[in-house]
Amino acid sequence: MLFFLSSALLFSFVTAGVRPSQAIGVRGQLLCNGLPASDVLVKLYDHDTFTLDDLIAKGKTNYDGFFEISGHEHEITRITPKLNVYHDCDDIWPCQRKFSIYIPKDYITSGKYALDFYNIGTIELAGEIDGEERDCFHKK
Repeated sequence: MLFFLSSALLFSFVTAGVRPSQAIGVRGQLLCNGLPASDVLVKLYDHDTFTLDDLIAKGKTNYDGFFEISGHEHEITRITPKLNVYHDCDDIWPCQRKFSIYIPKDYITSGKYALDFYNIGTIELAGEIDGEERDCFHKK
């Protein structure tokens, strides 16, 4: 039993050194028909090609439609950060509208804290957004 615990502890130290921490941060404002889109769910992921994406952080827009989220992930290779936005602006159909924005890798910081935030600017959610789809399975 002691051997198993020692091996597990050693493995966690080795993998933490091999998989350095990489941080990312994103901010912006969301509107719906020109008005602030409050309480909109935003999630920051590390996009993985062959496995499920890793959730880095999640949050919601404030009363004025603004959000700022950041977090970090341990990966051997450089992370591929993307922001998913889930909303119901101008929507009567089941599930939520979802679109993704890939974040330039220039905004990745070594360590656990984002030093430079990518600003998506102000995005109008009314109307169709390129690459938009429906998502019924995400967790709020």
